[in-house]
Amino acid sequence: MPPNSPLRSEQLNTPTPYRYCGPMEREKITLTGAPETMLATLYGRALDSRSPRSLLHDDEALKAVQRIDYDFRRARMSSMSAAQVVLRAKQLDDWTEQFITRNPGATVLHLACGLDTRVHRLAPPPTVRWIDVDFPEVIELRNRLLPDPGGDYRTIGTSVTEEGWVEQLPVDRPTVAVFEGLAMYLREEDGRRLIRRITEHFPGGEMLFDVFGAFGIRMQLLIPVVRNAHAKLYWGVDDPQEIESLHEGVKCLEALRIHELKAIDRLSASNRCWARVVGRTPRMRNAWRMLRFRF
Repeated sequence: MPPNSPLRSEQLNTPTPYRYCGPMEREKITLTGAPETMLATLYGRALDSRSPRSLLHDDEALKAVQRIDYDFRRARMSSMSAAQVVLRAKQLDDWTEQFITRNPGATVLHLACGLDTRVHRLAPPPTVRWIDVDFPEVIELRNRLLPDPGGDYRTIGTSVTEEGWVEQLPVDRPTVAVFEGLAMYLREEDGRRLIRRITEHFPGGEMLFDVFGAFGIRMQLLIPVVRNAHAKLYWGVDDPQEIESLHEGVKCLEALRIHELKAIDRLSASNRCWARVVGRTPRMRNAWRMLRFRF
């Protein structure tokens, strides 16, 4: 980063050096609430990597699970739950990769990155600036569990709802903001404020994220990952125009229900059937969607 960048290097670079665990080291993890759910999604991607029908081939997720001292039975990750995790990750991977292909000098802003290995899966060219953002303790955990992806990779240890950090990011490139499994954990006012800050700060780009509708929020106690972590979901979005109204120039490019995701055809027959039934059931079809916006 040039010395006159609006964000100082000590704010943007990894707050602690990588201390990558060796194959015999196990990392003891004790998390509760929303942060604990990142272990369930990591486990879902690891399960997929072992499947002959793998969508993500996320070998780093599998290696990370093998280095974690945690009872993954707590995740209650059924075949259908894992399928939803993988479908979501695959769609966001594809959209992010398409943006990078169109903008090889882009900034990727990955919010609430958790232990997601998207930067490893996509292996962006060195011309891409990739910024992972999450709580400081999560960033430190990433540094112990995941290898340094190399290239122009940086991290920020902060809550995404904290004031000030977005406004200090450089605005010299097209920017894609990716947030997976985040919006529903935010209170509505915090989610709307975050989107306004992104679209007001950066001159242009895309936002890629998933949302629950109001029905999905009401049914949250039926979601094992949420229930077992004692987490709570708050923000439901039923109409993409709610997001468009937050800032002039925001336009919804795609709003996909689960049965409309391209990768569904690569699931097992039982999971394809489940996804299509959910996607075509009136009360359930908008309970969860993948959104892509231009701003």
